[in-house]
Amino acid sequence: MRTTATVLREMGVPGPFAETRPLERVELELDPPGEGELLIRIRAAGLCHSDLSVITGQRPRVMPMALGHEAAGEVVETGPGVDGFAVGDHVVLAFVPACGECRFCLEERPALCEPGAEANGAGTLLGGGMRLHEDGGDIHHHLGVSALADHAVVSARSAVVVPDDLPFEIAALFGCAVLTGAGAVLNTGASALSREGASIAVFGLGGVGLAALLAAKSRRPDVLVAVDAVPEKLELARELGADVTVAAGPDAVDQVREATGGGVDLAVETVGNEVVLAETYAATGRGGTTVTAGLPHPSRKLEIPAISLVAEERTLKGSYLGSCVPSRDIPEFIRMYREGEMPVEKLLSHRLTPDQMNEGFDRLARGEAVRQIVMFDS
Repeated sequence: MRTTATVLREMGVPGPFAETRPLERVELELDPPGEGELLIRIRAAGLCHSDLSVITGQRPRVMPMALGHEAAGEVVETGPGVDGFAVGDHVVLAFVPACGECRFCLEERPALCEPGAEANGAGTLLGGGMRLHEDGGDIHHHLGVSALADHAVVSARSAVVVPDDLPFEIAALFGCAVLTGAGAVLNTGASALSREGASIAVFGLGGVGLAALLAAKSRRPDVLVAVDAVPEKLELARELGADVTVAAGPDAVDQVREATGGGVDLAVETVGNEVVLAETYAATGRGGTTVTAGLPHPSRKLEIPAISLVAEERTLKGSYLGSCVPSRDIPEFIRMYREGEMPVEKLLSHRLTPDQMNEGFDRLARGEAVRQIVMFDS
């Protein structure tokens, strides 16, 4: 069949993207689903910093590539060997296709799935195949999803069935922003929350950071601190329950430490910048945990006082996919949303049409959006 996807042919094209147009809406040939795969009609997809980082070259990927990794849609066709899915099911797509058989999957750590990481790095689906083609050549898949498209073929290991009455534009948020941000707090940072009334800080208030803040608020901390450079995002953080907001700058760490009596029990960094990560670590108190969910350029190095790891019994942890098991955690996060514990609909700042994506990524680069959702209604 034919589908219209969003293709990036070259990384590092300078902005503004509304003028340089690095993203093209292109009609491609889409193969039917193979063994263990699904054909999905995409109904809503989010614009994420991980997509922006591919456009700018901060996260190098093989080109050309059909972008998009945060989405919700409905099953149109199931390939051979697929169990647990039926035509018409509504699904959320996750950006690590977990094989279910490697040692990490067996340890319930699918974010570290080795075949999944290999496929994502190569720009293929989990089984190694490529289903998008143009003029006889292949177009690579972004994180096994390529969701900024009318239709996509994905591994069934990338999909989770969700309730039919959940609006698609809300459901899409659970595929990355909520999965990554809430998971960084509730999964990766869980041990730091064992003390009742722990203090928490979130550095970076994009979609992932504000999802982390919502999850943190659900645990009723003594003090919840939000840090960002954009005043409007600090205002939104206050509306979502932050007790203290701090403008990013030279004295931000001192302000966080002063507001929390010497540093927080759990600090979460979502920016993807090694300088901000060092500040997040510095704002963590004795015995505390720093969690990073951001993805800086692979060449960047982190510098911290090494002695503090021992002398202050500090912990520094990475969180990919929110350390989640999507089939377990997406339904739980949806339950929290429906019961009012995590009002994730407040992360949705803009609804876009497919032809507005270049402008949307400009807005994201300027820090003027939380989560922009592209609606595919055709």
